[in-house]
Amino acid sequence: MTAEGIWDLSIATPIGRIAAVVELHSEQGTFVGVAHGAGERVALGGVVVDGDRVTWTQAVTMPMRLNLAFGVTVTGDTLTGTAKAGRLPASKVTGTRRRDAGTDRGSR
Repeated sequence: MTAEGIWDLSIATPIGRIAAVVELHSEQGTFVGVAHGAGERVALGGVVVDGDRVTWTQAVTMPMRLNLAFGVTVTGDTLTGTAKAGRLPASKVTGTRRRDAGTDRGSR
């Protein structure tokens, strides 16, 4: 199954759970995406899809300025993995793909 889609994420951080949305899609054979949550929208960097494994980086400023590196495994409409911010411990990431009407890229 492809990693493309809109994903509702939950990140279990040392300061509490953070909800985010990640949108992944392919453009001319390359995966790109954006993440939004906590009042900001950021582009994903270095998106790599290798089978069911997806990695990317992103820089956020809320709740604090961090450079994050994500590594997740996609299984059907769920994903699990980690987000790492520098020397901080890795945070557990879980997510589900949105399947409700009007959320796919073609209907926007």
